[in-house]
Amino acid sequence: MIKNEPIIGVFNVEKSSKWYQKLLNCNSSHGGSTFEMLTDNTGEVFLCLHKWGEHEHPTLSSPQIPPGNGLILYLRVEDLNKVWNNAKELKLEMEEARHMNPNSGKEQFCLRDLDGYYLMITE
Repeated sequence: MIKNEPIIGVFNVEKSSKWYQKLLNCNSSHGGSTFEMLTDNTGEVFLCLHKWGEHEHPTLSSPQIPPGNGLILYLRVEDLNKVWNNAKELKLEMEEARHMNPNSGKEQFCLRDLDGYYLMITE
């Protein structure tokens, strides 16, 4: 089995963690100001948040380079209606409104997180 648990650089780990938790109904499994592990309702890690410049990782050293170039965080969720409603309650600006993707045959919408990462959220 191969699992992907991306780690993204963020300015404020705690604020970003709360944002993701509110949007996706996910959980914190690490907590802290420099690193966070976000889990789904089964306890599986799906995304890690890492404070820019901490722990000397070369690709997480500089927020001056625009984050997310060449990256789409593609998130499949169990309850797209709930996440869509959470996004509306949070008054998030959409990059793409909810629509049917003709390639996948799935409903999806797209937005950016607090640090500018592009999220494609699909059923």
